[in-house]
Amino acid sequence: MDSGLPREQGEGRKPAGAFHRRLALIFGLQLLGVVVCVMLGLFDVAPPAAVLVLIVVVSALAWLAARRAWRPVGRLARVVDAWDEQPDLDALEPGRLSSRADADVVSLARGLHGFASRIAGYNLRERNFTRDASHELRSPLTVIKMSADMLSDESELSKFGVRSVKRIQRATREMEALIEALLILARESDVGAGEEEFVVNDVLQRGMDDLRQMLEGRSVDLKLEEPARFALHASPRVFMVLCWQLIRNASQQADHGTIVITVLPGAVAVSNRVDAAPVIDRHGFELAIAQRISERFHWPLELQTRDGTEHVASIRFPETLPA
Repeated sequence: MDSGLPREQGEGRKPAGAFHRRLALIFGLQLLGVVVCVMLGLFDVAPPAAVLVLIVVVSALAWLAARRAWRPVGRLARVVDAWDEQPDLDALEPGRLSSRADADVVSLARGLHGFASRIAGYNLRERNFTRDASHELRSPLTVIKMSADMLSDESELSKFGVRSVKRIQRATREMEALIEALLILARESDVGAGEEEFVVNDVLQRGMDDLRQMLEGRSVDLKLEEPARFALHASPRVFMVLCWQLIRNASQQADHGTIVITVLPGAVAVSNRVDAAPVIDRHGFELAIAQRISERFHWPLELQTRDGTEHVASIRFPETLPA
């Protein structure tokens, strides 16, 4: 990475600290010029109007000189400000600086170039890891899921075997939801991937069977209430993964009761209602993942407790579309 980088000394490069000395010289000369102009006015050598004009001229010349000295730093600042997902390594190449650039500016450019190169390497390794992890994690889960489904169809299984197969199926579905959420969070560039326009109510209705299967074996009912209806332009996969995490968290709050998914105007709320026993305040890993997804996609997540017996997690969607 250091090949082609300019040397700090020689080849017209000014030594380290020359930038600060140049600025000090510019403002020192400006101060001297202002003092001279004031002295000319005090001793009536020049009229006040001429003194004011001279001060303005001296200040303008100092400003132009300082601006010219600051130009390489300003160019680097504009390049860094234009960073989006992938830094522009060519624009940060120190060799593109003027041969008269100060060594401090060259050092700054070299540091930014090295930092941008490391970011580019991180992004490449992230893409490779998520691609490989997505395949290597999902393939064995698919095999386990298919094997458990085939075992569940066996008529000779004992009651203990049936219960064991159901636990395997439930754990597999939970692991699928967890892996999907972690892969979404691992992809820094996945914010706009797979976006389409979809109706929130329709996606929830299609996913109710999978959600009920995920809660199978628990004394928890799942209901969908739809007092409102709206659409989003986003990834339906990300939306469902977020709902899965909130529902899994709600199922951890109480050992029995009802989990209600409510579609409100511009929001979706997940609440767990318990009639007799109080709700357990037990926020786990699922809620932490949901919070990170909401922050990534700018969907605010709000948590409330009502009457000490009901926890409500609400997701607000700032940009909704009519259904």
